[in-house]
Amino acid sequence: MQTVFVYGTLRAGEVNDIREAAARNEIAEPTLLGTATVRGHLFDFGSYPGLVVDDQGVDVIGDVYEIDDELVAVLDEIEAVYPGVEDRFLARDVMVKVDGNVVNCRFYPVAPNTVKGLPEIKSGDWVKYRATR
Repeated sequence: MQTVFVYGTLRAGEVNDIREAAARNEIAEPTLLGTATVRGHLFDFGSYPGLVVDDQGVDVIGDVYEIDDELVAVLDEIEAVYPGVEDRFLARDVMVKVDGNVVNCRFYPVAPNTVKGLPEIKSGDWVKYRATR
């Protein structure tokens, strides 16, 4: 089992809902551990957001799930993350607090050079932002 922090289309009810991705691939349903934040800047790529980690940024809201190891390959495919290739999305680890507990999570920020000219989502909340566009 692993933990993952999701802040965009992998969140519940979004187009790539992590629970639906698991079900489509006949993988055990992820367990929601809670909500957390990562400091950074969230950008609007149109149909999905991208997070650039930055301690001087805002609190970007996301959900933390415990997932079956098999689901990592599915998430990597959704985010177009491939071994040895650093493109738009990156696979990284981040420490977040969930209900007072520090959890090490996999997550998918974007490379800083990919956001030039894109609108920033100042609220740090993709779901709320997308609902009001």
